[in-house]
Amino acid sequence: QVQLVESGGGSVQSGGSLRLSCEASGDISSGYFMTWFRQAPGKEREGVATIYTGDTPGHYADSVKGRFTISHDGAKNTVFLQMNSLKPEDTAIYYCAARARAGIWRDESTYNSWGQGTQVTVSS
Repeated sequence: QVQLVESGGGSVQSGGSLRLSCEASGDISSGYFMTWFRQAPGKEREGVATIYTGDTPGHYADSVKGRFTISHDGAKNTVFLQMNSLKPEDTAIYYCAARARAGIWRDESTYNSWGQGTQVTVSS
C-alpha cells in the first residue's frame, strides 16, 4: 500500500488551467492503477481520469475528455492531472487513488490507497 499526497489545487477563473500532482511514497512505476476522483458539494464522488503506470494512454470521464490530461512521471513517482478550459462545474475536492490490481476504474471501493484531497474552485 502506497501513501499519496496531492497538491496543486487552487482558485481560478472559468477557462483557466491548473495542474494537480499526486506523489506516491513507494515505487509505482512497475504497474499501478492511478485514478483521480472528485467530489463536489452535495454530490457523490466520481472518477475523473485513470492511468496504468506500466502503460499509456489514460482514460477519462466524458465530462472532462479533451480538457484534462492524466500523465505519470516514473522518476518522480508522481501522477499529474493537467486541467485546461476549466468550468465552474469542475469545482470539487480532487482525490488521488491507487490500486495494484485491475478492476472497474470508477469503482472507488477497489482502491486501497487515497490521498487527502486538494480543493479546486473555478469561478465564472
